[in-house]
Amino acid sequence: MLKAFSITEIGKKRQLNEDSVYASQEAVGDFPNLFIVADGMGGHKAGDRASRETVEIMLDTISHASGMGIRATFREALETANQKIRQDARRSIELEGMGTTAVACTIDGDRMTVVNVGDSRLYVISEREGVRQITVDHSLVEQMVQEGFLSREAARNHPKKNIITRAVGVLDEVEPDFFEVTLREGDRVLLCSDGLSNMLEDEELGIIVNSVGSLEEKAKMLVDAANGNGGKDNISVILVDPFEK
Repeated sequence: MLKAFSITEIGKKRQLNEDSVYASQEAVGDFPNLFIVADGMGGHKAGDRASRETVEIMLDTISHASGMGIRATFREALETANQKIRQDARRSIELEGMGTTAVACTIDGDRMTVVNVGDSRLYVISEREGVRQITVDHSLVEQMVQEGFLSREAARNHPKKNIITRAVGVLDEVEPDFFEVTLREGDRVLLCSDGLSNMLEDEELGIIVNSVGSLEEKAKMLVDAANGNGGKDNISVILVDPFEK
């Protein structure tokens, strides 16, 4: 039986939490479950609004869609959120330039469909295969790595690491990536904002997620570890066990 736990925390350096999360183990529309992490950006309170609106619009769209299929529904949800954020930003100088990342998934038995825009991430973690990052960051630094101009090690602390190349609300069209993943017994799914992934090495993620304890205990350990390493950004975590007995 699938189990999940979600948590979002302001971290140690920020004055406002611009992350938004949603986690439902129960069906949402045609989806058997739904998990979303969004990390907002923009001026004061604009990022908070962008991430919150995106989660709300995705939830509403998915709740009311019928027979469209998972990918098409995710795409429509993100396109609707993109249009709304663009519209809001045009009406208010204070909201100009706001946007948000979004990573989401739904799991049906051993099949998981993932969508992402930006640099919030989804990992599959197990003792058997270690830490696997499923999503690919839409960032300048990741692009440099993919093109061979930068090593993965150098990318981790690069000064331009936070420059995002795709986001919800920034351009007239939003371009999500989709991934299909087959899950196996022992796999756990981690969705997170970069406030976690920038603060912890993959090895640390694996040690905590594969440790003994409940999903709640592990999620809180992840947040505590990110804060312990500096807590430079808001920290959001959704931890899912697709096969908990």
